[in-house]
Order: sequence, then C-alpha cells, then structure tokens
Amino acid sequence: MFLGPRHNSTSLEKGLLTPWPESGPKVLWEREIGTGYGIGSISQGKFFQFDRYGDENRLDVLDVKTGEKLWDYQYPTQYEDALGYNNGPRCSPVIDGDRVYIYGAEGELHCLSIAEKKLLWKRNLSEEFMVVPNFFGVGSTPVVYEDKLLVMVGGSPEQFRGLGPYDIGRVDGNGSAIVALDTKTGKTIYQLSDELASYASLTLAEIDGRPWCFAFLRGGLLGFDPRDGKIDFHYPWRAKKLESVNASVPVVVGDEVFISECYAVGSTLLKVKPGGYEVVWKDEERSRNHAMETHWNTAVYQDGYLYASSGRHSHQAELRCIDWKTGKVMWAEEGLSRSSLLLADGHLICLSEDGVLRLLKVNPEKYELVSQSYLRSANGRPLLRAPAWAAPILSDGRLFVRGEDRLVCLEAMAK
Repeated sequence: MFLGPRHNSTSLEKGLLTPWPESGPKVLWEREIGTGYGIGSISQGKFFQFDRYGDENRLDVLDVKTGEKLWDYQYPTQYEDALGYNNGPRCSPVIDGDRVYIYGAEGELHCLSIAEKKLLWKRNLSEEFMVVPNFFGVGSTPVVYEDKLLVMVGGSPEQFRGLGPYDIGRVDGNGSAIVALDTKTGKTIYQLSDELASYASLTLAEIDGRPWCFAFLRGGLLGFDPRDGKIDFHYPWRAKKLESVNASVPVVVGDEVFISECYAVGSTLLKVKPGGYEVVWKDEERSRNHAMETHWNTAVYQDGYLYASSGRHSHQAELRCIDWKTGKVMWAEEGLSRSSLLLADGHLICLSEDGVLRLLKVNPEKYELVSQSYLRSANGRPLLRAPAWAAPILSDGRLFVRGEDRLVCLEAMAK
C-alpha cells in the first residue's frame, strides 16, 4: 500500500540498524526499472512495481527477497506529460487480498488476479468521465474500503471535451471527483463532488467510531463517509496560480487533519466532526513565514510534532519539524533538497531527491543526523539517480528505495 499499511509513511518494525556502516546499509539486491515516479507495494513475499517501458505500462511482480521477476502484466499507453516530465505511472499498485490494482497516468485502471496472473477487469476512467488532462496526468493512488475501491477521477461535462491543462481554470466538474468501484467487478457503486482531481492520494481514518475518507482535491479538502459517499464538508485550500497543485496526502491524528501545499497558501490543521469542521490553525496566505509547505512529499507525525520537507524548489527546501497543535516551527535544516521521509523505530529515514539517503534521530528540539549514505554499486556507480521522489518502504527488515531508473533493496535491521 502507498505510504505503508497505515497510509502515513510510518513503520512499527523495531531493531533498526543504527548507525549505518560507513559504506551505508548493505545492498541485498538491485535492479534496473522503467520510467515512473512511484515505488511498489509488498504482499505475501512479492514486490509489485509499476513502470513504463517504451509504449507499454508494465507491472513487474518480483520475489521480495531476491528481486527476481516472477511474472508481469502490461498494456499499451500513449500518455505524454504536458510539461515535459516523465511519462511513466505516478501511482503505486494497490493490493487487496488476491487482487492488485494499477492506475496509469493516462487514467486506465486495471484489476488483476495475483494467483491467476491475469486481468479481471479494467476501465478507462479518464475517458469515461471525460477528464480534462491535468498538468501531470493521474497521480492519486486509490484506496480500498471494504468492498469498494475509492478512486480520484475528477471528470467534466461533455462541453469541455478537447480542452487541455491550460484551460483547466475554466472547467467545471460532473460529480465524479471520487468514484467508488466494486472491487470484484469494477462497476460504479457511487460517485460524488464536482471537484477536479489533484495528485494527492486518498486516505482513510476512523474517528469516534465512524469511518472517514479524506481527499485533498484540486480545490481543497473533502471529507466524506466511504460507506455511502455522503459528504461531510469541503474546505477550500489551494493557491490561485493555475499551475499550482495539491499533492501531499492529508495527515490524520485523532479527530484532526493536516493538509499542506507549497505554492502560496501553505498549511492548515482542521478538527473534523460529522457534517463539518473547525480550523485549529492555518498559515496566512500573504505571509512569507508559513509553518510548512509540502510539495509532493507527505509529512509524518510523532508525539505531537510533524516532520516534512518544506519548499517548492530544491534550492529553497528545508527539512522541518513543527508543533502539531500550533504550527510553530521547532527547527529547519537547509541544504537537503526536497526529501521524503519514513518514520521507523525512533528514526526518520530520509531520501533526498538527489539520491542521498540519511538516517535521522526523531528529535523535536534539533536536526540530529545519525548516518548519511551515497549508495553505490561495486564499480562505484551511483545506485540512486535524481529524481528520487518516492518515499522509502520498510518491510520485514528490508528497506526499499528508488531513483530515476533503479530499485534498491537494503538491509535495514541489526542482526
């Protein structure tokens, strides 16, 4: 599952190797992969990696211990990024029992049987719901709730067909911001909201005994009941700039939800309840002193504090710690470029987009570096090339990281 089983980039595994050897964590295996920005998902001893090879999107199913390919599934794609970024998938595979779902940048959703290694059903959601292409294609990983696959779609009425990304400011929705599909058949169960899509993945939570789903859409945060699609609230939150994006997954702690973007408005914390919300704190739009400005990365929470990379561009990015309840900046570390975090065993595993891997002690009082590694092969070749934008994965003592064209499995636990 994208960002782990709790969908918050945290791990419950203990016994992390610390500090790392001078050469970095031991490389267990590595393999060249295709074009894409996402990292895979793990289930039942298998690693599911979704990338593009030429004009084919391909799901590779690997042995998690060795990296050996067990089988693959592919389908043709003609997606081209409007702003010249790579043309591969942005979403991680979603695994539900014996089924795996893959959602391509062009908007095709495929459901496969893992045991039978074959397609069960597929839908081209962008075509069906007439999605006006966003700047970077489809980038919101779906989630499974009971018998439903919840998918961010964001379609528009027929009158907008043929428009492109630079027209999106004048496009209306058609009630398909979120579409719930039957996990077994792919048939639509319900759909909701006239919002347009963003790149932030959906996240589920239980608050006071009730299930919630939070969708940080193009125009703001939507809170709804995943059982029937009933909307509780919509909270507007996006920059006015046409090209601005919401891409950071909401962080839920108790009955509070944190969202953040990096173009103008920054961050806010909401206290939610059935039918509404109240604002705990928010950055002021015109201020230059925002608490946090996450871009494509997602913040992680620990003991009353939030840790994340803040800043739109590499040269201005800072790794920050802020107080959850107030937004007060506790510390900020420059010079790491934009980074993704994984919280595990009292440490932050930090992967910067330039491929540098760091191990930090969780400390709300200061930036505390434990180890730093420039992963290299036996012949000295860098293993992780920019852009390394996917958050690390920790599973059964193995740490998985990806760069532009390579997936690397590392030994993360002390023996």
